[in-house]
Parts: sequence; structure tokens; C-alpha cells
Amino acid sequence: MVARNKQAAPAVPDLTLVRTFDAPVSLVFQCWTEPRHIVHWLAPHGFAIPHAEGELRPGGSWRSCMRKPDGTELWLGGTYREVVKDRLLVFTHAWDDPDGTSGHETVVTVRFDDLGGRTQITFHQAPFVDDRDRDGHAGGWNECFERLQTYLKDGARP
Repeated sequence: MVARNKQAAPAVPDLTLVRTFDAPVSLVFQCWTEPRHIVHWLAPHGFAIPHAEGELRPGGSWRSCMRKPDGTELWLGGTYREVVKDRLLVFTHAWDDPDGTSGHETVVTVRFDDLGGRTQITFHQAPFVDDRDRDGHAGGWNECFERLQTYLKDGARP
């Protein structure tokens, strides 16, 4: 018998963020799932969301457009894998390539924990192509979460 060297698989870059929002879990969940809320926060600072739609059910698709400050539109979308109201969202996430085809796909998992009038989310996204891609998404998501906190504070309503 010949011994073989087994190399460990390379680490896959992933992203985990935990945030607490001063709003009830039902409202935070709605902000993640309803276009009327999504357009107010789900983009980095200076960006707009002129289009957001989705079928909130396992197997349902979602699609969104993010507009940069210079007017350039970035399209993205995916498919919901799991939906548990006020508790869990799992969906795929892929940016459109310039030719309109879907780019590299990641899976986003968002867990919602009720903290008695406040909500903690645990956000996870993977696999990224490389650390640079992950770090870029981390910056974008952190800005989104800042905008969500402001939106919730300034009057998001169920």
C-alpha cells in the first residue's frame, strides 16, 4: 500500500456579519422581503434601487437593479431557497455580467433573532471567488446595514 499525501482543500472566502437593529423582528424581515422597503436601504451609500421584485417562496426568483451615482445600472438576482417568516432567509445572489448572463453565484443566509423589540441578524454569504471579492461585498453590506438602521429609525412602517 502506498501512502498518499492529502492536501487540505483551499479555504473558501466567506463573509459573516452580525448586526442588531432597534426594530421588531417582523418589521426587519419585511424590510428584507418587500420591495416597498428594499428600495430605501438595500444598496451602498449614494446608490439607488430603482427596481426590486421577487416571489417570496422557496424556488421563487428575485431581481433587483442597483444604480450607481453616475447612472450606471448593475443588475442582480437569484432564487429563494428557504423562507421562514421572521426567522430565516436563504437565497442565491449573482450579479449580471455585461453580456446579461448571470455571474458567479453565492448563497446568502440571513437569520433573524427576536431580542424583545430589537432584532439581531446574522448574515452569511459564500463562496466568494477570492478575498478581494469578499471584502468588496463586506463594505457594501456594511453600508446597506447602516442605511437600514437609518431607515428603521426614520420611520419604516409595517
